[in-house]
This record gives sequence, structure tokens and C-alpha cells, in this order.
Amino acid sequence: MNQEDSRLFFKGGLAFGLSIGALIGSYGVALLKDKKTVSPETVLNHVKNAFLKEGPIEGSWIESKKRPQQKFAITQEIYYGGINRLEDGKIVQYEFSADAKTGSVIEIHRL
Repeated sequence: MNQEDSRLFFKGGLAFGLSIGALIGSYGVALLKDKKTVSPETVLNHVKNAFLKEGPIEGSWIESKKRPQQKFAITQEIYYGGINRLEDGKIVQYEFSADAKTGSVIEIHRL
């Protein structure tokens, strides 16, 4: 094998290695992105900010553990939380559930 053949072999191997690395890297990023969830603190801050637009809140909470929820054929992981605020001189409680993957609020119930 002469020097020119060695360079071509090296360049071919390098191109092949870079291609495989890029392919594996992009697949890994896609897998990690699919598994990523929003933190419970981020979800709670989003809900609190929405409630604060209507008035002060007295307290809030969120469970840090995700729970699976199934509605019909759809299963998703959710966070449960709550907000307390003063309405007409009385403490009123609200509970909410939010999608752990997107942070979107699914339901809010006044108790």
C-alpha cells in the first residue's frame, strides 16, 4: 500500500466513523428528548402565575412524584398539585393535574 492509498483509506475510514457517530448521536438526542419531563417546580410556578393574575394566593403545593394516568386509550404521566386563595373572606382550595412531559395543565377543580 503506497502513501496515496493510505491517505484514501484513512479519509474513507474517517468519513465512515464521523457518519456513524453523527447517526448514533442524533438517535441518542431523540431518545433523551422523548424522555425529558418538566420539573414539578416549573409546573407549579406556571399555575401560580396564572392564579396570581386574578388575585393573591395563600399557599400552593405539588407532588414531586409523577403518577401514571389513563383516560380511555391515552396514558400519560402527570403531576398533582393545589392552590389555596382567599375568596370572599374564605379560603378556597383548587386542585390541578398537569402533564409531566409538557407542563400543560389538564384539569383544575375547585374543592
